Amino acid sequence: MENPKKHGPGTPRPAKEVVERAGGTLIGWFHMLALFAIGGAIVWSAVFAFIAMSHQGHATVGDILLLFIYLELGAMVGIYFKTNHMPVRFLIYVAMTALTRMLIGFINVEHRPDEGILVISAAILLLSTAILVLRYGSSKFPSSATAQDRSDIADTYKTT
Repeated sequence: MENPKKHGPGTPRPAKEVVERAGGTLIGWFHMLALFAIGGAIVWSAVFAFIAMSHQGHATVGDILLLFIYLELGAMVGIYFKTNHMPVRFLIYVAMTALTRMLIGFINVEHRPDEGILVISAAILLLSTAILVLRYGSSKFPSSATAQDRSDIADTYKTT
């Protein structure tokens, strides 16, 4: 029996195959457009944050941490663009930086010990533990996809 996937010249393709191919192409284009839009929004926000800092004449620790958040988000988009994989660690790094920024803002306003400081500190500790568990798990139980992701990321940031 002949393979139904093979089509000779002039043989029409089944509608399902055509739709799947067109759908895959449209999803790919949407994916690229969305990544460029997110990257552009990150750059736009970072530039305006930097302009606002320069108009103030100084930058606070919270402002600098905000720039680090933009940097991590940009790195996350870049890695996702190159590998089509989103390392969960980067999201946790962003959350930790945001919580640190919140903690500094809270301390600057309150100037006294409070349960809010303990809650934010505990959340940062919990996220740090999550990163430790993720890194330990990926080193002890690597998958082929994880190894490929690491080599892709290393190639992305390799200096010549």
